[in-house]
Amino acid sequence: MAEVCYVGVDVGTASVRAALVTRDGLLRSTAEEPISIWEPQSDHYVQSSTEIWEKCCTVVKKVTQGVERNQVRGIGFDATCSLVVLDQTFQPVPVSQDGDRQKNVVMWMDHRAAEQAARITNTGHKVLSRVGGVMSPEMQPPKLLWLKENLKESCWNKAAHFFDLPDFLSWKATGSLTRSLCTLVCKWTYCPPEGWDASFWTSIGLEDLLENNFSKIGSVTCSPGSPLGGGLTQEAAVDLGLVPGTAVGASLIDAHAGGLGVIGADVKGFNLPCEDQPITSRMAMICGTSTCHMAISEQPLFVPGVWGPCLSAMVPDMWLNEGGQSATGRLIDHMVKGHAAYTQLQEQAQQSYLNSHLSLMANAHSAVDLLGSSLHVWPDFHGNRSPLADPTLKGMVRALLGTLHILEAMKEAGHDIRTLFLCGGLSKNSLFVQIHANATGLPVVLPDQMEAVLIGAAVLGACASQDYTTIQEAMEKMAKVGKVVQPNQELKR
Repeated sequence: MAEVCYVGVDVGTASVRAALVTRDGLLRSTAEEPISIWEPQSDHYVQSSTEIWEKCCTVVKKVTQGVERNQVRGIGFDATCSLVVLDQTFQPVPVSQDGDRQKNVVMWMDHRAAEQAARITNTGHKVLSRVGGVMSPEMQPPKLLWLKENLKESCWNKAAHFFDLPDFLSWKATGSLTRSLCTLVCKWTYCPPEGWDASFWTSIGLEDLLENNFSKIGSVTCSPGSPLGGGLTQEAAVDLGLVPGTAVGASLIDAHAGGLGVIGADVKGFNLPCEDQPITSRMAMICGTSTCHMAISEQPLFVPGVWGPCLSAMVPDMWLNEGGQSATGRLIDHMVKGHAAYTQLQEQAQQSYLNSHLSLMANAHSAVDLLGSSLHVWPDFHGNRSPLADPTLKGMVRALLGTLHILEAMKEAGHDIRTLFLCGGLSKNSLFVQIHANATGLPVVLPDQMEAVLIGAAVLGACASQDYTTIQEAMEKMAKVGKVVQPNQELKR
């Protein structure tokens, strides 16, 4: 019998990736394509949903080359929490002053709506209790308000559909307008089982979104991994090179897919403090351009300055709290490229030169962590996402470890986190990982398959295909422990 497999598609900040993943979580093949980012003015970052879908099709065709189409049982999408705007006929609507219709996506990291976000925070509305009490400019309500106030004629009046990018992709694949609870609960203030709070939208001046049972932002919802529509439409199947009707799972935000790809792994035999403990004793960290800290609980926990609690936003029927740092990988790039020795560094062929150089500086008598003991970096160069929830903050070289700050806030609110599960680009840097273990005093688990976000996206497809009965079962079978990094005992807090 031919091996069954699933496709995971991940739309990150600057590229689209896909993977062909087996039933037991092994990556058979991967592909990647870059996507354009435009910055029409300071703090405005936009993309094209047309280009993003085209690149999705390219990478899916690449990873399924040489595979019998009927072996692909399901497909799942994850993406950044960017805002896609379409008109009544599902054509792109421009989100910039220049009126370019192809540029119809307000990116997650676009901070144009900082003033609108502050105004929403000042309303003190009860929905804010689920976003740490502060509305972030990275969420969708302030971005929608900005579009209404600044592009009323060219965008707001023409818009009929506002999608989070993950939901746009699942709509494009299936024709279904059903939204994932992941996106709506985390980024739009939706709260199951009650749903939308009409008084919130009215209080911020967006009462027009109440029309037709909130059809512009989503009337129907489901948990991540739920099968959508009748699977792939005829048109999408042709675009992707797959069989019509192939199962499509409700989408996730990219960071949440990373969480799904690591947090549920079977840890038996690794002597970890989370073994034989509920999954609530684990925190997933997805470390890339920014870093997201995902912790789940059986009951809702309110953490000041931390997003959530969000029901069924990552694992169905569990509550999610999401901490984060708006700039991590991007900040490291900024610091390295701004250094006087950057030109000299570029001449060094080996990628790990900086790590080796730091080890040499520390020598055998000291840990690398201690090199910065008299130098402090406040890392909020792109604002503080949590736990201070202040997008206006600026960084300075003066590290308070952001993760430790977030972890302590979560523990104070009732989380009992005993093990960290890391994935994403920065988790491939051994020094970055070791410093996190040392600073928190907790063991760090790295996944067997380093592309955990793609595994998480594939889990959605596997769940939708009903080859697994629940997300939890699919996670346990498809996510695997690769390596455990213990804290340096001399530095353990």
